[in-house]
Amino acid sequence: MIRLSPLVAFPMLLGGCSSPGPLAPGAAASLELPARYDATPYPTPQVTDSLLGLFSDSGLNAVVRRALANNPDLRVSLARFEEAGFNTRRTSAAFFPSLSGSASTSRSDSPAQPVTDTLSAALDARWELDVWGRIRAGMAAAAADQGAAAADYESARQSIAAQTMQAWFELVAAEKLVDLGRRQLESFESTQRLVARRFELGTSRLGELELARADTENVRANLQQSLDDRDRAARLVRVLSGAYPDASITTSRQWPSLDRSVPSGLPSDLLRMRPDIDAAYQRIRAADARVKVAHADLFPSFGLTANGGRSSNKLSDLARSSFDAWSLVAGLSAPLFDAGQRRAELGASGKRAEQASQAWRATVLEAFREVEDALGSESYLRSQERARLAALAAARNAESRTRRDFEAGVTEVLSLLVAQRLVFNTEEGAIRLHKTRLQNRVRLALALGKGV
Repeated sequence: MIRLSPLVAFPMLLGGCSSPGPLAPGAAASLELPARYDATPYPTPQVTDSLLGLFSDSGLNAVVRRALANNPDLRVSLARFEEAGFNTRRTSAAFFPSLSGSASTSRSDSPAQPVTDTLSAALDARWELDVWGRIRAGMAAAAADQGAAAADYESARQSIAAQTMQAWFELVAAEKLVDLGRRQLESFESTQRLVARRFELGTSRLGELELARADTENVRANLQQSLDDRDRAARLVRVLSGAYPDASITTSRQWPSLDRSVPSGLPSDLLRMRPDIDAAYQRIRAADARVKVAHADLFPSFGLTANGGRSSNKLSDLARSSFDAWSLVAGLSAPLFDAGQRRAELGASGKRAEQASQAWRATVLEAFREVEDALGSESYLRSQERARLAALAAARNAESRTRRDFEAGVTEVLSLLVAQRLVFNTEEGAIRLHKTRLQNRVRLALALGKGV
C-alpha cells in the first residue's frame, strides 16, 4: 500500500501565508471552515476508520480484496504512479554531470601516401551549473508530480473499494428482489386459483378472474426483469474484481450489519484525510515550481564542457591511460531575442499555477459537499426506513384481514389484489431503501477519506 506524505503545508493553506514560490494560493485562505459539519452525525455504538472495517461480511471483504488486487483501472493508476517515479529520477539526473564516450576507426588512401588506418577514442563530460535554480525547480516539480500520482493511486484504491462494495449491495438487493418476486408470483397465483374456484361455483364474475390473471402475469413479467437485474449486478461485481463478467457469483442474501458507524471528525481534518485533496495540492506545488523554471529561463545559462582522447593507427595505443589531447571549456548562453517566447511561457506557467490553485479549492468544496450530503442522508434514510417498515407491517395486517374477508365472501377480489400489491410494493421499497442506507454508509466513509 502506498503511504502518502502528510499535508505539511496545511496550516499555510488555511492561514493564507505565502508559499515559497511565485504562487500564493490565496483561494485557500478564503475558505471559512465551520467548527463542525452542518449535517447531524449518525450515532451508533461502534466506530470504524476504514472501508473494509465498515461491515463484518467475509464475502464482501473477499470481493473487495480481489478488486484491489486485480482491477485493471487500478493497475493503470499504479502504472502512472510508477511512471512518475521514473520521471523524477530522469529530471534529477540533470543536476549531475553527464559523461559519454566515443570511439571511431577510419581508413584513408591517396596517391601521395599509402593506406592509413586511424583509430580514436574520446570521453566527453558536460555539466550545467544551476546558478538560477532552474534544475532544482524542475526536480521539485517532478517530485510534486510524483506525490500527486501517489495520491491519485490511493484515491483510486478507495474508489474501487467503494464501487465494489456498492455493487455488492446492488447484487444482494437484486437477489432479495428475485426472492420477493417469486413469493409475489406464488401469492398472486394462489389468489387467481381462489377466484377461479369461486367463478366455477358462480360466486365470482369473469371480470374478477381476468383481473386476478392480469396481476399474475404482470408479476411474472416483473420477475423476469428482476432476474435480468440480478445477472447484471453479478456481472458488474465480477468486472470490478478483474474477472470475466459472468453471472456466477452469489451472496449469502443477508444484509451486513449497520452497527458500525464512521467518525466524521472535524471539517479541518478532511484536508488531511482526502487523497484527492492532497493530489490537488501537490499539483499546486508542481505548477509553482514550473513558474520558477520559466522565470530562470530568462537568465543566462552556464555550462562546463570537458573532453579528452587520443588517436593512433595501433589499437594497443588506445589502451594507454594518458590522453594525447584534452580541452576544458566554460560556456555562457544568454537569450537575446526570441520574440517574447520565454516571457509568454512565464505568463502561461503563472496562469497554470492559478488554475491549479482554483482546482484545489474546487476539490475541497466538492469534498465538503460530499461529506455533508452523506451525513445528512444518514439521518433521513434511517427515518425513512423506520416509516417504511411500519408501513410494511400495516400492509401485511391489512392483506391478511382482506384475504379472510374475501374468503368469507364479504369483500371483492379487487380489494384483495390492492392489498397484495401494497404489501409487495412496500417490501420492495424497504429492500431498496436498506440498500441505499448501506451504500450511503460507504459513500460517507469514502467522502471522509477513511482508506481501505
